[in-house]
Amino acid sequence: MEKDIGKILKGEYQGTVTEIVIGLREYNGKTGIDIREFTQSESYTGPTKKGLRIPADKFEEFKTMINSIDLTDLTPAASEQPQAEPAATEDDEAGIDENGLM
Repeated sequence: MEKDIGKILKGEYQGTVTEIVIGLREYNGKTGIDIREFTQSESYTGPTKKGLRIPADKFEEFKTMINSIDLTDLTPAASEQPQAEPAATEDDEAGIDENGLM
């Protein structure tokens, strides 16, 4: 069984278009959900090694995990600020003895 569920454009770089394709695939006689990158370029068009397979018997567990993600968790909070560099000390050799050891 092979069935594409959907595609997400990942981007284009130097003439190569990459999409993330989600589909139902059979492999070694077992059906699963395949989430894989597909590329399209002058030299190659098709699936890449970058991807993963969710076995059909683990789909409900995977779906529960995905559905537990809140969209607000995916966007940076406005109050988050980048961490500042540690303040310089007046003594550049603080904690170092005369042998250069801490």
